[in-house]
Amino acid sequence: MARRAAVRLGVQAAVLTGLIVVALTAVAVLVLLNGQRAQVGAQLQHAIDRADDVDDPPAGMYLVLRDPAGVLTASPGLPAGVADLAAVSVAAVGGDPPIVERNVEDVQYEIATQRRGDGVTVQAILDLTANHSERNQLLATMFATGIAGLFVAGAAGTWLGHRALTPLSGALSLQRRFVADAGHELRTPLTLLGTRAQLLRRRLRRDPDTEPQLLAEVEGVVADAGRLTAILEDLLLAADPLGVRPREPVDLTQLCREVLAAAGADAEERRITLRLDAPGHVPVTGSTAALRRALTALTDNAVHHAAHTVEVTVRVEAATAVVDVADDGSGVDPALAPRLFDRFVTTPRAGPSRVGAPDGRRYGLGLALVAEIAAAHDGAVALVDTSDGAGACFRLTLPSAARAVPRNL
Repeated sequence: MARRAAVRLGVQAAVLTGLIVVALTAVAVLVLLNGQRAQVGAQLQHAIDRADDVDDPPAGMYLVLRDPAGVLTASPGLPAGVADLAAVSVAAVGGDPPIVERNVEDVQYEIATQRRGDGVTVQAILDLTANHSERNQLLATMFATGIAGLFVAGAAGTWLGHRALTPLSGALSLQRRFVADAGHELRTPLTLLGTRAQLLRRRLRRDPDTEPQLLAEVEGVVADAGRLTAILEDLLLAADPLGVRPREPVDLTQLCREVLAAAGADAEERRITLRLDAPGHVPVTGSTAALRRALTALTDNAVHHAAHTVEVTVRVEAATAVVDVADDGSGVDPALAPRLFDRFVTTPRAGPSRVGAPDGRRYGLGLALVAEIAAAHDGAVALVDTSDGAGACFRLTLPSAARAVPRNL
């Protein structure tokens, strides 16, 4: 990734240099053409003012003279069809013909015609071959220099980008190693925890005197151990830039039931009532573990800030699956909604909160991770305005299974 980023920086530097070179070349060419045009005009005017005969014209130039008696003479070697005799006739009677260009046998000529005060009409014809050669040589030099500059800029940009990204690459490698090591160390105790919970469940099932409530609690421990393992695997995939999360059909209604069941103990301890309003089946496509993490974060946030009730609503709107997680706590200032999904955000209290609650709502990493998971599933999460201004409602929207586009998460 660092190498690709360095190459992209190099390409961007080359493109930027190319645009600058093109702009400077255009300006230089414009200045050159204007300078040559002014120089050509000055040469023609000088030849007209000083011409006394046609036998010795300036270098690269031909002359045509018409005396007051109407006699025409031309410089030796003047190519046929180059002289503009119509302009000579116009100037001879007091007209002012413009300077014109004429191409004869792939040679371009600049022609100026004037009648002088002595009654002699002079036409100066300049062969532009030397001017074009000089211009073409300059353009070729500028083009070659620009191409060389592009390669140099690209190489320099790639080298500088690689140097700039080397510390970042090292930090990312260290982070990946840390996540991999942590995942490896956590996987073993989680596996042992799950195995022991399953053994305990098996023994309790065999014991006819086992209380149903105790067996249910053990079943919950087994389920939670499995979910923790799945979450750990999902976190490892999320930390790996080359990792690919699996895509599978997910029932949001069932997933919300499982999340609320897992949050039941914490909610009961806090004396919070959990409610679920959902149809029988709301299908989406994605990673079960990742979506469980998102819903768990939203539910945990609501439980920690609710006064009495947390309500989760699941529904389908058009081709979008919608999950609303609402609480009746202190609420959130809507003006801070754009920052709620940044990491470690604390908002001021929007209204009265229950006794013992902090003055503001702290979000830590939870909502930021929800936003990342939603974006990875082509969805979004947002704060929804409540009708009475009390409490907070977060809405998670995902494409339904019928509209989901398969891609790597």
